[in-house]
Amino acid sequence: MQSAYSNKELAINGGPKTVNKHFQWPVFSDAEVNAVAAVVESGKWGNPDCGDEVRKFEIEFAAFCGSKYAVTCVNGSVSLRIALMACGVKAGDEVIVPPYTFITTATSVIECNCVPVFADIDPETYNISPAAIEEAITPQTKAIIAVHFGGLACDMDAIMAIARRYNLKVIEDAAHAHGAEYKGKKLGTIGDAGSFSFQSSKNLTSGEGGIVITNNDELFKMMHSLRNVGRIEGGQWYDHYNPGCNYRITQMQAVLLSQQLKRLDEQTRKRNENGLYLNALLNEISGILPLKRGTKITLHCYHIYIFKYDASRFGNLPKNQFAEMLAAEGVPCFKGYPHPLYKQPLFRNKNFMCYAIPETVDYSQVFCPAAEQACTTDAVWILQHALLGDRQDMEAFAQAILKIQRLVC
Repeated sequence: MQSAYSNKELAINGGPKTVNKHFQWPVFSDAEVNAVAAVVESGKWGNPDCGDEVRKFEIEFAAFCGSKYAVTCVNGSVSLRIALMACGVKAGDEVIVPPYTFITTATSVIECNCVPVFADIDPETYNISPAAIEEAITPQTKAIIAVHFGGLACDMDAIMAIARRYNLKVIEDAAHAHGAEYKGKKLGTIGDAGSFSFQSSKNLTSGEGGIVITNNDELFKMMHSLRNVGRIEGGQWYDHYNPGCNYRITQMQAVLLSQQLKRLDEQTRKRNENGLYLNALLNEISGILPLKRGTKITLHCYHIYIFKYDASRFGNLPKNQFAEMLAAEGVPCFKGYPHPLYKQPLFRNKNFMCYAIPETVDYSQVFCPAAEQACTTDAVWILQHALLGDRQDMEAFAQAILKIQRLVC
């Protein structure tokens, strides 16, 4: 049965594509074009003081999130790193991270000369498990990075309780979570700091860029300094107090983000509405199970819509082939990560280069069963721009899955 399938043959074996729609991303209008043009014409493309349009956007984003401060920087990887540095980690400290996330959640820890410690995910949400966090804590643990994967909020009540118990800092990796809410509160505002990415695929984008939000005065001052070559407010231009670097964004990125931010709330609510509807549709399909969404999730931004795939209900068709078939049917989807982070060559080969990671650190025996299962057999992703479609599109996604099931069973 499987040998009868290839991407090119799907139309022959399964008929015309189920989904024949282009889901545009990014969404923009003359407002973005005119804003960037105005900056170009002004001749002031950057601002070493992080003022003008950059500062304007920082104020806007902080207000949107309900935080006191926001600090922009070049990308979401750097935003994690400067948040960790500002939290006071030292060489050799341990930082707990999930294994089911993008690589830079962990490499930002290495770039602080700290040791990433992997704690498994909850198989029902794919977010880091509070129980696994507590099991991973040692006397060297100084921080937790809680990744709101796909825009689904972590169990922040449990994580913050653990952090208080062990005197740990919590950084929310909200690279997927622009506009999402936990108990009515914007993600990124619950821990000590919240880190966001503005990379091309993200729900709020300027092509590249990042930002950290916080309510802590001292964290803000340090992050502000670190992203601007160690300068401090009121200091002399060539006085550098901290080991920062030039991590500033440009005025053009800032105006793009200001315009995109005007669309974010409406887009987030659209994704949330479509995600709930798609949940209801997919719950009716044998072998397909949307991730659990608890009552504390008051707004889900669905940067990635994830469902769990049971191959036994699809003629034992491997997940990777199923995802290829679904994409061939016109659904913007992906098979997800091929393996957990600790299996990346970086960690298996201990290729830490100049970073001060102790020689005793060894990832060869790390095994997180829930993350392994998500990567190898279960997790299928539908991408965020597809959730900006209409209800008929969600119905078409469900029909595409049913079409594959009929084809292979």
